[in-house]
Amino acid sequence: MRALSDRLAEDADSPGRSLWADARRRFLANRAAMTGLAMLVLVTLFALFGGTLAQWSNEELDYTVMGMVAEEGGPRLDNGHYFGTDELGRDLYARTVQGTQVSLLVGVVGALVAVSVGTLYGAVAGYAGGRVDNAMMRAVDVLMSIPYMFVLILILVMYGRSMTALFVGLGLISWLEMSRIVRGQTLSLKNREFIEAARATGVPAATIIRRHILPNLAGVIAVYATLLVPLMILTESFISFLGLGVQEPLTSLGALISEGAGTIAYGTIWQLGFPLLFFVLTLFGFFFVGDGLRDALDPKDR
Repeated sequence: MRALSDRLAEDADSPGRSLWADARRRFLANRAAMTGLAMLVLVTLFALFGGTLAQWSNEELDYTVMGMVAEEGGPRLDNGHYFGTDELGRDLYARTVQGTQVSLLVGVVGALVAVSVGTLYGAVAGYAGGRVDNAMMRAVDVLMSIPYMFVLILILVMYGRSMTALFVGLGLISWLEMSRIVRGQTLSLKNREFIEAARATGVPAATIIRRHILPNLAGVIAVYATLLVPLMILTESFISFLGLGVQEPLTSLGALISEGAGTIAYGTIWQLGFPLLFFVLTLFGFFFVGDGLRDALDPKDR
């Protein structure tokens, strides 16, 4: 009897572990997630500080290799072309740094736009319910039936192939699935006791959504946002592959991969290999981190 009481007292004195602390522990114990996080850290450091090691700018031409790129434009340390040159004699290392920066920027900004719009739309629809919910979700169903790639290409053609149009286009066609996820989670939360208590005390609906519903959806939003970034990068890469993405003098990993694929027949495999390497590292990094967050925040595994 004394042993049981001592054990209960010891458990009472030990500090409790919150759900976020438990999720952090589970995430750190996930080897795939930590590998993906290491990949993202390396890619981010390369994008932020890789330019300090470049001996050539991304627009500077090396006239000594022009016309002989296949023979003289390979990766070398003595002339400063660490990744070789492209078909015009421009330093591929500097262009890969710039392409990584642009691809990460497109992925992160596009995901932020999509998550912001989808979260707000889904939370309002789920909390309002009734006819408002039905009307808002039917509008989402209609928009999801339209091919998103057609809409993105139409936006780029109508408003110009600029970075702003690309950000807006990617964000506005990617929030639909997010709104459905948030709406379903909001429906399961709005009848909980703490929401009913806030509603009974006269708290406005906008305040309830901002202070009570959205914080409880932070885990779901974080997981979906992490998985949405590589989708944005893939979409931008496909658009750049078609020639409708970022335009010169800017470049992206998708544009570099398109250029490398077009010249690989001449034996310039480095023009495809190095951009493709950072493209794969970025995508797998985000996928691994997203899967790790999903497993860490899954309540059924606690």
